[in-house]
Amino acid sequence: MNENLGYDDKRLKRILLVEDDDALASVYLSRLQIEGFDVRRVANGEEALAVTLNYRPDLILLDVMMPKVSGFDVLDILRNTPEIANTKIIMLTALSQDSDKDRAEALGADDYLVKSQVVIADVIDRIKHHLKMS
Repeated sequence: MNENLGYDDKRLKRILLVEDDDALASVYLSRLQIEGFDVRRVANGEEALAVTLNYRPDLILLDVMMPKVSGFDVLDILRNTPEIANTKIIMLTALSQDSDKDRAEALGADDYLVKSQVVIADVIDRIKHHLKMS
């Protein structure tokens, strides 16, 4: 009997990392893998939209300021795509204005973290919280 049919709580949680900064993405990718996540990284919003339907991540860590399609637009599109509308999405951005945070919340972000105000351990904690692992 194949135990991988259907949803399996034992499978690694999937994280889609959407980050255009290669150095930062490399740090997050390594740490998330060390934490036991199945991680895929894409460098822009267009790729994020293309990969999400096939990869079906449990959570998306989404930058806002990216080439091609902004994180806000990606968030809006994902929230309006029924098959993936309930995927957890954490915005991880340099934008610290309340208006940006309000916009993300209005579009349906589960969390909004400002890069300059968090360390990677904080981000891991928020991911685990949203995936009900803590």
